[in-house]
Amino acid sequence: MKTKKFQKDKVNIITLGCSKNLVDSENILTQLRANQIETVHESKKRDANIIIINTCGFIENAKQESIDTILRFAEAKEKGKIEKLYVTGCLSQRYKNELEKEIPQVDAFFGTNELPALLKKFKADYKHELLGERITTTPKHYAFLKISEGCDRPCSFCAIPLMRGRHVSRPMEELVSQAHHLAKNGVKEILLIAQDSTYYGIDLYKKRALAELLERLADVEGIEWIRLHYAFPTGFPEDVLDVIAKRSNICKYLDIPLQHASTRMLKIMRRGITKEKTEELIAKIRQKVPGITLRTTMIAGHAGETEADFLELLDFIEKMRFERLGVFTYSHEEQTYAFSMEDNVPEEVKRERAEAIMELQQEISAQINQEKVGTIQKVLFDRKEGGYFIGRTEADSPEVDNEVLVDAKNNYVRIGDFANVKITHAEEFDLFGDIVK
Repeated sequence: MKTKKFQKDKVNIITLGCSKNLVDSENILTQLRANQIETVHESKKRDANIIIINTCGFIENAKQESIDTILRFAEAKEKGKIEKLYVTGCLSQRYKNELEKEIPQVDAFFGTNELPALLKKFKADYKHELLGERITTTPKHYAFLKISEGCDRPCSFCAIPLMRGRHVSRPMEELVSQAHHLAKNGVKEILLIAQDSTYYGIDLYKKRALAELLERLADVEGIEWIRLHYAFPTGFPEDVLDVIAKRSNICKYLDIPLQHASTRMLKIMRRGITKEKTEELIAKIRQKVPGITLRTTMIAGHAGETEADFLELLDFIEKMRFERLGVFTYSHEEQTYAFSMEDNVPEEVKRERAEAIMELQQEISAQINQEKVGTIQKVLFDRKEGGYFIGRTEADSPEVDNEVLVDAKNNYVRIGDFANVKITHAEEFDLFGDIVK
């Protein structure tokens, strides 16, 4: 006869994918702990008996990583190493029925908006009063603030509307309240995220209200940096630029994913903009906010992309000289508009094109960084690693952008503090310097 265990449950949440998923995981963590359920996020210890995997389903590589992670923990469950396995997030939303058949070891699958249903598995109540009080898993001095959910854009390549639904803005009062809570807990930098941040407010206030939201967040005492991500270029609200230029605690930084530059490809991608209008917008942004850092993302090898389209994209990148740029190869996603097209760019060519884009960006970044040698930069320090204090300037978002390295032998700074750094040396994607007293 087996002896019944009276061990208390411990939950470990595993997050895959983007910062928007991370915020969702933080909300799960907050709710479970508020219900007195011991919960950790991505703990390396193997002492949790319940696992929640928050999946990504954006492109093929992300889907595969999510499936591999689920299978790994399904095997652990079969071996008796864990007792319960739950899966949530984008992949679960998109392929719930198929996953239930293929991986029966999972106790339950949940979609992106099914947190109350997930909590019921723990006999936990959804506590509405916690809406502004999220436990963060990032370093204490910065946090992500998701201003809306879903997307109404018809982009050819994107499955996000299938997984996240239509655009839904979060009320301004709720966001300001959460910013106050974050500041009270030591957060100095908030990073605004959404599927499409420039659409903020249209559903709630019948107008684009991002500029007003920025103004109100900039008034929150204790927040020294506000950073704006994922601004859609079509119909870009120019009043946002006036606020960025005016308010000192809003970073002169804009993440604006363009995806391509060839007008022909932009039409195929259903982006609602031309190359000429894109160039006009970039010129206007730089004119209204001198010294702004622009981060963008490009897609290499979208269905229908010719060599001529690709060369046009390279010329555009060279001409625009983006301070920050990332690229990913096109993934042929079922149920998207582009899935009806032939995926006619071979994988090898997609990779070659992506590498060529990053080689060009590396040259551009090296030149821009070299110009900073001898200057003094305000730096927010995130961590100590390998004998260096490592931080970021106003021009850099965590994990995706450049970093500033300060030798810990000759300098000291507390993690989470700002310090002025004189730049002494520059590489393609990093700056080196010494703290100025």
